[in-house]
Amino acid sequence: MRVISYKTIREYAAKNPAAKTPLDLWWNAVKDVSWQSHADLKLTFPSADYVGNERYVFNIGGNKFRLIAAIHFGTGIIYLKFVGTHREYDAVDAATVNKF
Repeated sequence: MRVISYKTIREYAAKNPAAKTPLDLWWNAVKDVSWQSHADLKLTFPSADYVGNERYVFNIGGNKFRLIAAIHFGTGIIYLKFVGTHREYDAVDAATVNKF
């Protein structure tokens, strides 16, 4: 999958150093996969939740952080929409947020 963009992860990790390693683990797990469907994604990330509008929520770093991504299986592109703490996540609408 092609993730748009690593810069988002890098910038968030610069502000929240505790997120760097878990976000890099997520990045490394998704950059070389070729998911064709929701079922494929769930094989890699069983705890990922679909929230509508082609968006999925990933628990990062033992659920200390959340990442929301719009995933277009047909094109193989993942668009990052939100990265934040669990508390910050609770303040957004996961199906519509576009923080980046």
